[in-house]
Amino acid sequence: MGRDPDTVMRAVYLLVLLVGVGSFFLWGRRGRLGRSLRDLAVWALIFAMVVIAYGFRDVLREELLPAAMVQVAPDAIELRRGSDGHFHAELEVNGRPVRFMIDTGASGIVLSLGDAARVGLDTGSMSFSGRAITANGPVGTAPVRLGTVRFGDFTDTNVPANVTDGQLGQSLLGMAYLDSFSAIEISGDRMTLRR
Repeated sequence: MGRDPDTVMRAVYLLVLLVGVGSFFLWGRRGRLGRSLRDLAVWALIFAMVVIAYGFRDVLREELLPAAMVQVAPDAIELRRGSDGHFHAELEVNGRPVRFMIDTGASGIVLSLGDAARVGLDTGSMSFSGRAITANGPVGTAPVRLGTVRFGDFTDTNVPANVTDGQLGQSLLGMAYLDSFSAIEISGDRMTLRR
């Protein structure tokens, strides 16, 4: 397996830089070698943390800055693509926040069992008599009505949805809801929804 020359050169540069900084500390503090080694270890740890943070910058950005939705105009919402390549949005369902993945392959709003319970739906009495085909195979679905769905400044009431009994990791925002927007535009890592 070949190595990328740029990656190798960056690694060599970082190693030379680390050796240079280490030599500076050791040379400047010859009489206090123990303290110098401790200081060097602290700087090496800080350097390693910066490298790790840079390597996980997309994950950190998504976790630390989850507000990927911005109301850019009275009639428009803009979403930023997540590090997983999908668009995600946090909507308020029955007064509770629910994180959705935008899924143009889903016909409607599909709530995971956990999200359905969290927004106040009685999942114990649901009849999962419907069927949906997913990437993981068929799952049972139960039709429900959501009292309120708030997305940015837009509020809808009595919204039809389905709850799945399958292992759905995240609720889905499908076409039946997306069709309530007059335009959906994707440009690079931005999705704009207009009403």
